[in-house]
Amino acid sequence: MGIGEAIAKIFADQGTAVVMLSRDAGRVEAARARVGHSERTVAMACDVRHREDIDRAIGLTVHHFKRIDVWVNNAGHGLLDSVAQMDMAACREMFDTNCFGAVAAMQAVIPVMRQQGGGTIINISSVAGHIPLPFSAAYSATKFALNAIGNAARSELKKDQIHVLTVCPGYVRTQFSQNAVLGSQRKRVRPETVRGVSAERVARATLRGYLKQKREVIVPWTMWIPVKIYQHFPGLVEWTMQRMAQ
Repeated sequence: MGIGEAIAKIFADQGTAVVMLSRDAGRVEAARARVGHSERTVAMACDVRHREDIDRAIGLTVHHFKRIDVWVNNAGHGLLDSVAQMDMAACREMFDTNCFGAVAAMQAVIPVMRQQGGGTIINISSVAGHIPLPFSAAYSATKFALNAIGNAARSELKKDQIHVLTVCPGYVRTQFSQNAVLGSQRKRVRPETVRGVSAERVARATLRGYLKQKREVIVPWTMWIPVKIYQHFPGLVEWTMQRMAQ
């Protein structure tokens, strides 16, 4: 659902064969029906926390379509709580999905792409991977880690003709917040006036980034401004977020 479904649809609309994965088999089949193009889309159950699930999905995809040109790491959820109060088990579980699941998937798909002569890995990160969010610190940490891994892997894999694209959306109008794990001490730093962009806009930016072989896409482009301000004046951004915390 959300960004993942929108990316699946925009790639399918371009004529590609798409394999859609989700922990919930019923949910991914429903998403496949909404995406359409049933003759060249496949839905599978896969939990990226389990390497055997990833290997099974990759094996079935290669068997059916003979190759994997693009792999999108989009699985993830949030944890809303303070550093002082957050549950460590919930924190570890989030890292298992948001970060370690993505790394495991990269390790599983890289040999396939090497054998076929190239490919693209797209990691869906977040602006929160550039600017740490109060009361979402652990979530930001998973995205900071994903950014670093993607940047390093891009250099490592260039000789194999494997490109790594990192996509960093800002606020997106999805059910992400409703599906986040809620801790005991949570506050919102999102301004009331910010409505966020649509998942479809993120998907369009992802497709353009893929076609242009960009290293990173920040969407909307206006989020480049706070990212750059934070890099040069972190105290100013932190002061602003402290005032916005509700």
